[in-house]
Amino acid sequence: MEYKFTAYSELDTIELAQNFESEKFPNMIICLDGELGSGKTVFTKGIANALGITETITSPTFTIIKEYDGELPLYHMDVYRLDGKTDGVGIEEYFTKGGVVVIEWANTIKDILPKERLDIKFKVVDENKRVLILTPYGKQYEDLCEAVL
Repeated sequence: MEYKFTAYSELDTIELAQNFESEKFPNMIICLDGELGSGKTVFTKGIANALGITETITSPTFTIIKEYDGELPLYHMDVYRLDGKTDGVGIEEYFTKGGVVVIEWANTIKDILPKERLDIKFKVVDENKRVLILTPYGKQYEDLCEAVL
C-alpha cells in the first residue's frame, strides 16, 4: 500500500517528519529518494529537531554517515557517492544500533536495505510544492503510516 502526502512548504515537510518522530521506535529505518533539492535533508532536519538534536543538520555527502545524540540516536546517511558499493562502509550495522536511521538516496543501496522499512519518494511539483509517496514494508511501518497520515 502507498500513501501520498502533499507538502506545500518546507514547514509541511518538517511537520510530517516531526509526526513520524512522535511514533518513533528503536531501529526505525526511513529511506529517502528524490532529486536534488526535493526535501530529503529538510525531512531529516524535522526528525532531528523532534528528537531534541540542536546541532545543524546537513547532508553527509562526503562523510556518508553522521551520528547525532537525541532521545534516540539519529544516524543520517547520504549514500549517493557510493554508487551502490557499500563494502567496508558498515552501513548494515546501523540498522540494529537502536536508533533512527535516515538514508538519503537509498535506492542506490536497495540490495542491503532491511526488508522492513519505510520508503519515501519526494517528487518536485514546483518551487515549494512536493508530493511524498510513502511505501511501508512491514506491519510496524504500516501502523506508523496509519498513525501519522
